[in-house]
Amino acid sequence: MEITGLYGMYKRLFPLLAYNITFSYNDKMHKTKRDLFRNVGKFANPDGTLRLLEIGCGSGANFRFYPYGCTVICTDPNPHFEKYLRISMEANKHLTYETFMVVSGEDMEKVENGSVDVVVCTLVLCSVRNVQEVLQEVRRILKPGGAFYFLEHVESDPSSWTFFFQHVFEPLWYYLGDGCMITKKTWRDIEAAGFSELHLKHIEAPKVSRMIRPHIMGYSIK
Repeated sequence: MEITGLYGMYKRLFPLLAYNITFSYNDKMHKTKRDLFRNVGKFANPDGTLRLLEIGCGSGANFRFYPYGCTVICTDPNPHFEKYLRISMEANKHLTYETFMVVSGEDMEKVENGSVDVVVCTLVLCSVRNVQEVLQEVRRILKPGGAFYFLEHVESDPSSWTFFFQHVFEPLWYYLGDGCMITKKTWRDIEAAGFSELHLKHIEAPKVSRMIRPHIMGYSIK
């Protein structure tokens, strides 16, 4: 696929696929996401302003869960998401959108040190090159006392059939999922990232493919 150029073509089509899948995933995960983001507002500044950066924003699936009036910085390494991102922006006018940056989570040098109150990352760490580097960048751009919110599918329990099939199908999943890996132990990276406070729990995502049903969710404070 890479040699013939088909993979490059697929990366252009992937945002359309992701945009359509988003509706189904958000319906199934609505309560989970609502619970995850329900206390984002407590990290606002004394004047009520809240500056939030989302890593791998995709088509803007999380916008509906962000508090009224917060300012959102969107980042994604795939520029072809912007078309669908604009649709979500129009549908979520309770937010202020600062910019869309085409950058990877490992290298957000355009974002100043200690300049955002909240960083959000959902279903992204599965496909980055280096999770530890992303988390270092998160800590760099967060203000002291700022929060990092995450929701990620992870490797299943080694004693389960899901674990077995995750390892069997991961090579195919990697290409069809735009670099997504389904056998990452992402919770270990977050636990070792050096946050001052961590609230993390393992869950089974309802009504989604068994291959990506094991999830972690929570937030950590710088």
